[in-house]
Amino acid sequence: MIDVVLPYHSSPAFETILSKFVHSPLVHEIWILHDGSFKGDRRKCNSIKSDSFGSGAALNEVLGKVRAEYLLVFSRAGEIILSDSSLERLVYVLNETGAGMTYSDYDTLGKGTRHHHPVNDYQFGSIRDNFDFGLLQLYSVKAVQETVRKYGPLPDVWHAGLYDLRLRVSADRRLFHVQEYLYTIVESDTRTSGEKQFDYVDPRNQEIQKEMERVATDHLKRIGAYLSPQFKALPKASGSFPVEVSVIIPVRNRERTIADAMGSVLRQKSDKPFNLIVVDNHSTDRTTSIVADLAKRDPRVIHLIPERDDLGIGGCWNEGVRSERCGRYAVQLDSDDMYSDENTLQSVIETFRSGEYAMVIGSYKLVNMQLEEIPPGIIDHKEWTPENGRNNALRINGLGAPRAFLTQLLRENPIPNVSYGEDYAIALRLSREYRIGRIYVPIYLCRRWEGNTDAALPVEQVNRNDSYKDKLRTIEILARQSMNARKSAGPQS
Repeated sequence: MIDVVLPYHSSPAFETILSKFVHSPLVHEIWILHDGSFKGDRRKCNSIKSDSFGSGAALNEVLGKVRAEYLLVFSRAGEIILSDSSLERLVYVLNETGAGMTYSDYDTLGKGTRHHHPVNDYQFGSIRDNFDFGLLQLYSVKAVQETVRKYGPLPDVWHAGLYDLRLRVSADRRLFHVQEYLYTIVESDTRTSGEKQFDYVDPRNQEIQKEMERVATDHLKRIGAYLSPQFKALPKASGSFPVEVSVIIPVRNRERTIADAMGSVLRQKSDKPFNLIVVDNHSTDRTTSIVADLAKRDPRVIHLIPERDDLGIGGCWNEGVRSERCGRYAVQLDSDDMYSDENTLQSVIETFRSGEYAMVIGSYKLVNMQLEEIPPGIIDHKEWTPENGRNNALRINGLGAPRAFLTQLLRENPIPNVSYGEDYAIALRLSREYRIGRIYVPIYLCRRWEGNTDAALPVEQVNRNDSYKDKLRTIEILARQSMNARKSAGPQS
């Protein structure tokens, strides 16, 4: 019934799981992917040499030879403990739902402790390459063969073959989440959510990122959501603005960092006047008094305390942007970060002047509270290109900082009133129609400390955050499909 694709690793755990599959009456054949280090000769086992488990060529070889009804794929090498009914349950759900692939929740075992690890339901917009399926993905071979006939073999990629396979299957079939803990992963990566957060933009992974972008772009073309590099002209300016630039800082309970953030703004040198709008979201520590004191001493500081008490970061941004004191451009600064030097605002202004940009996004450096650089260092998002950046934006989880906007467009397109993903939402929306300018040198210091809101999140909160961004992608993909369909239909008589 089942063929298994199993990446080789040299630990004793590999022999344990291999033996389980060899002796399972459900398993027909086992395809072992390895770099030449696997020397075994076991019943049911087939050896495929590949230096990368994500190789499109290796997966194509498997797909050309598989004869079972189902294909169980390990998404990476790892130590796993299967229950006696794990495979049966995945097969049952696949059959009952007619899905193209099933996956499940799992447990983790680390430092002698077992924890539940739920995963998210797959959405239409869940096209990011780091979606957590767990370690096991069970595919319908019929669904896989259909996608190969329809779209051709997997591309010649080194790392993104499995990513391409699940995107192809998801275009025509449901990927079904079994909300049951069907197996246990022995955890080897015990870092916190804050430490894992920047893996996707680590400069050491640029080759992988380029492959993932290619695969994601092809997927968007297949489903009619790809945007060619043709952009809408910016709207004509309406009304006047008191200053050229406003820096907006939403803040709540940041007495330890807010003065540093504000000071980095007030030290800016600019050829145009600017101000600083601090939207104080009903702080209960000393934040309010610190902001008020600086506002008394510097007329450029506008201290806003919203009447509403239900605002997230996005809602605070809307308060600042709608203020009559807001400038032509609105520039972001988080309340625990800083501008890198006194030239940040000028760099942003000059970039806006250099092109028809609705938004400008800079680059930043990760630092500790002593402003010392920490890994992975500079985050410049050089994967962005003017030709394909807005397509690739649907694959990754963020676009960089600081983020600056044409205020008029923000007033016309309010930011979602949430405290996670609000910046990503508006960037997707604006990039759908307008050019986005980029600054590839670090002009911003992102300070990592225990007080960051994403420093060490439980898996349930990580899932909620990821699910929300997937929902934003779903909205945006549907909007782009509709926009492309209207363009294809042409003018209506």
